[in-house]
Amino acid sequence: MNIDCEITKKDQGGFTLLELMISISICAAMMALAWGTSAGSVRMRKKGEEIQVRHHEIRIALAKIVQDLSSAYLSGNEDMTAADRRTLMVAKESDEVDELRFTSFAHTNMWADSNESEQTLISYHAERDKEDSSVTHLIRRESRRLSNEQWENEPAEYDVLLHDVHGLHFEYWDWRNNNWRKEWNTTQSDGQSGKLPMRVKIKLELKNEKGDVVPFYSTARIMMQEQLLF
Repeated sequence: MNIDCEITKKDQGGFTLLELMISISICAAMMALAWGTSAGSVRMRKKGEEIQVRHHEIRIALAKIVQDLSSAYLSGNEDMTAADRRTLMVAKESDEVDELRFTSFAHTNMWADSNESEQTLISYHAERDKEDSSVTHLIRRESRRLSNEQWENEPAEYDVLLHDVHGLHFEYWDWRNNNWRKEWNTTQSDGQSGKLPMRVKIKLELKNEKGDVVPFYSTARIMMQEQLLF
């Protein structure tokens, strides 16, 4: 009877150790699976948040461009023969980011008794990143006041409207000729002197994480197409 008891204890001890090893292996596999699932969920959530933030930046940038263009205007109360006019719209097509410069009522005066008004000169252009020359930023320039001096020399505020853009393109609806134009110039006699487009189509191009170019569209309606008499 004693021999049977000893054999039973040995058998029980051997099976208990094997079961323990199997249990540890199963627990380790389950923990690895749980960790992989949790890590994947965290990565997906982080990626989703980055996409949401990026799309929010895009909406803000497009809304700002639409707001600026909606308040664009021209004044007829100035010397039309001057080399540098106070009010204008000059748009040039480019392979990446089109250049656009125009006067607008979009300026917000933030300081009391400052020598500023709602009239401003706004321009959009591309600028390479200082650390990574392969990255292009969309820059918005807003002057503090209008003058007949060269616009590049006037005091202005520069803001990065959107980081890492692939392209920005505009199209301008010529309401007199009923066609879309890729360029617009109110400072030239053979251009579109004295008038602004009725609508401006905006095409913003960005690259996703796969490197594919993704376009975003918007349209701005300019309220004042003809010159104002002031």
